[in-house]
Amino acid sequence: MKQLYNRTISFFNVLESRIAFYPTLLAFLGFLFAVFMLFLENKGISRYLVEHAPILVVNNGDTAMTILSALISGLISVVVFSFSMVMLLLSQASNNYSPRLLPGLISDRRHQIVLGTYLFTILYCIFILFSIQPTGDKYQIPGFSVLLGIIETVICIYAFIYFIHNISQNIQISNILQRIFNTAKSRLQELIDQEEDDLEDFGDTSSWYEYHSEKSGYLQNMSFKNLIDICEKEETQLHIIPVKGIFVLHGIPLFRSKKELDEDTVQTILSNFNFAREELVSDNYTLAFKQITEIIVKAMSPGINDPGTAINGIDYLTELLALRMRKKDTSKIARDEKVYIKINTIDFDELLYYVMASIRSYCKHDIILIQKLLLMFHYLKKQEPDDSNYIASLEREANNLLKDAELAIDNKKDLQRAQDYAANLNLNISNKNKNGTNE
Repeated sequence: MKQLYNRTISFFNVLESRIAFYPTLLAFLGFLFAVFMLFLENKGISRYLVEHAPILVVNNGDTAMTILSALISGLISVVVFSFSMVMLLLSQASNNYSPRLLPGLISDRRHQIVLGTYLFTILYCIFILFSIQPTGDKYQIPGFSVLLGIIETVICIYAFIYFIHNISQNIQISNILQRIFNTAKSRLQELIDQEEDDLEDFGDTSSWYEYHSEKSGYLQNMSFKNLIDICEKEETQLHIIPVKGIFVLHGIPLFRSKKELDEDTVQTILSNFNFAREELVSDNYTLAFKQITEIIVKAMSPGINDPGTAINGIDYLTELLALRMRKKDTSKIARDEKVYIKINTIDFDELLYYVMASIRSYCKHDIILIQKLLLMFHYLKKQEPDDSNYIASLEREANNLLKDAELAIDNKKDLQRAQDYAANLNLNISNKNKNGTNE
């Protein structure tokens, strides 16, 4: 039963991120609502309103058909225009910023709900239109249902105005960065809050029994509650080998067990690993660092050349790195102060290197961005890290940054300014000229 539940949750998580999920769901609800209203019409709801509130009822068949036909035609045009704007948003975000942003933009529920509202109203009006008898008397016309169709169309008009406003905001890079930052910050804070001190370490697990993945995809989520239940039942401990968020290939080692497990138990454990073909920041905070880094790199590419966007990206990156310094490099899952699961995570030194390696390549020639990055290192050095090795990593990357700047910047005054800036910020950086000798 748990295996079926895990598969259902995994399927729903993947399905929910699709752009057609909420529109399809709301369209189906529109059909059901139309059936419900036709049921009420058969019970005489329009007859009652004709007698007591005739102003609320369209009591002419030709007029009702004309109104519904016009509403359907207009809403279909709005749907086409809205979908075109979504495609334009995705294309512009991919070309100007990063293709990695597309899953987050596609899974925006607000866009999906607006598009679903259009489809809800269109299907509702279509099925109400089918039920109209032009030659019938006023008591046979679903006048109240037609009125509801008009009201729903008015709601769609306001939804369209909101859609235009929202999509114009979403395409702005400041809002894109803010959304990525907020999602990653929430995820990081959640992980930090879950960490416990003074938990025992597994030590070397290389001699444990190793089991391999039977699927390929990005390691998205794991059901730790079920995994701990299995560990308690089998009296074992697990070491999850791949880093969460990386692409796991079929057949590579997925986890190790302190105790040898039978085939049924292995399959049960494997069912608690969720794989996906796309990455979301809400599931893996490291993706936020990749996305912001790619935005900075794309902004500083010769085709874009937008230092302002790069500076904004560095600001958000600085705050995320400061938050990451409060997190441990290893993750352990415990119950009743006993550790059952150890998870490999990307450590701070490796994360900082991957971020700075890309940024250095595109920003090393710009003295303003060099100063901004040095200021970032100075700010991060003032933070209280979970591990003192984090400070050494910061100094090493700051040194690498200045070395690359020395090779890329020809103006000696600019270079001296960067070196003086680093010295004033109390960064332990060895100043060298292009020949590698101390100045």
